[in-house]
Amino acid sequence: MANITEVQTLRTRANGTWVIVKILTDQPGLYGIGSASDHHHSSTIITAINEVIAPLIIGRNAGHIEDVWQSIYTSAYWRNGSILNTALAGIDMALWDIKGKEAGMPVYKLLGGPTRTAVPCYAHAGGNDIEALIEDIIRYNEEGYEVIRCQLGAYGGGGFREAADIPLPKNHLSKDRFFDDELYLETIPEMFANLRDRLGFSLKLTHDVHEHLRPHNAVTLAKLLEPYRLFFLEDVLSPEQIDWFRHIRQQCTTPQAMGELFVNPHEYVPLITERLIDYVRVRVSKAGGITPCQKIAHLCEFHGVHTAWQEGGDNDPVNQAAAMHLDMATTGFGIQEENHFSPSELAAFPGHAVLDGGYLYANEEPGLGIDIDEKCAKDLLEIHACNHAAEDRRPDGSIVRP
Repeated sequence: MANITEVQTLRTRANGTWVIVKILTDQPGLYGIGSASDHHHSSTIITAINEVIAPLIIGRNAGHIEDVWQSIYTSAYWRNGSILNTALAGIDMALWDIKGKEAGMPVYKLLGGPTRTAVPCYAHAGGNDIEALIEDIIRYNEEGYEVIRCQLGAYGGGGFREAADIPLPKNHLSKDRFFDDELYLETIPEMFANLRDRLGFSLKLTHDVHEHLRPHNAVTLAKLLEPYRLFFLEDVLSPEQIDWFRHIRQQCTTPQAMGELFVNPHEYVPLITERLIDYVRVRVSKAGGITPCQKIAHLCEFHGVHTAWQEGGDNDPVNQAAAMHLDMATTGFGIQEENHFSPSELAAFPGHAVLDGGYLYANEEPGLGIDIDEKCAKDLLEIHACNHAAEDRRPDGSIVRP
């Protein structure tokens, strides 16, 4: 068995928002790569890997994945934070990559073998008005997508009021528009009424609230959307308010997808075991990698909950590959979020997953099946910038949590 000799980190993509971990071993040519990307804290994660994790695992057996994971998990005493989880995920994915290469088979075969031939994904359709949205939905459907997310513009779209139309405080913030819960409750059900009237019920439609609503309004929205039979309603509550899922379950049958911001088992375990959600959307790297996510998938299977691992535009092809391998081997799989990359980004990751006609396709290469062209990856890097989450506010100036 191979032993770990070196842990490298490589920062790539414009603004340096992707961090790729590369673990080298004492076996010539044998290494693995993993995703430790964080759109906001790349430098912090690199420091954690280089100064805390690498010294701990160098010399360890690369095949002892569970033991290494548990060791890193408690290495800084405090755990279940987004920074350590992401750093840990980069190591974990790289070790699974090595394990697959040693075994001469793809990771999904090591996880139990394929339960499907390809991975269905859902598309992200959007438009600033209903006509533009319908046009985008039809475009995706013609490409082969059956499950399509529907948004009126950006997150919170349909719930924004122009500053000129609102009675604002004399000392109001200098913003063009402000979010209004009640307007959102009016606009989004109306949007789905139009979509079902025009497109029928054959398409599977979803919607992402992005945690914008106050909890009682989240319950109301879920009830109002019940007649339109969504595939799921995504992130209707913020992580701080997940107890309100009990009220939603008591009030309606609108399927719930949740977990994009989860990093702690105490967040998702009760929702799964009490059957309060229908799809868990933890990002593989934010949960700590393939090792914990396979456990989440097994827990879901026993409770009738499905996986829908989160991707998003800030994610990288390595995390996508890890999610795809889990999808291939997971009986309780539900749907996979799509992600699109530029040609130059894909060129930096030979062996990347192929997205075609609404499906992700794995290759038969051992490990994760994906590699990194370090020169191409370095060429993608332009500047290091601080990236902040979008900040929406209500008329009185208070923040709407994303």
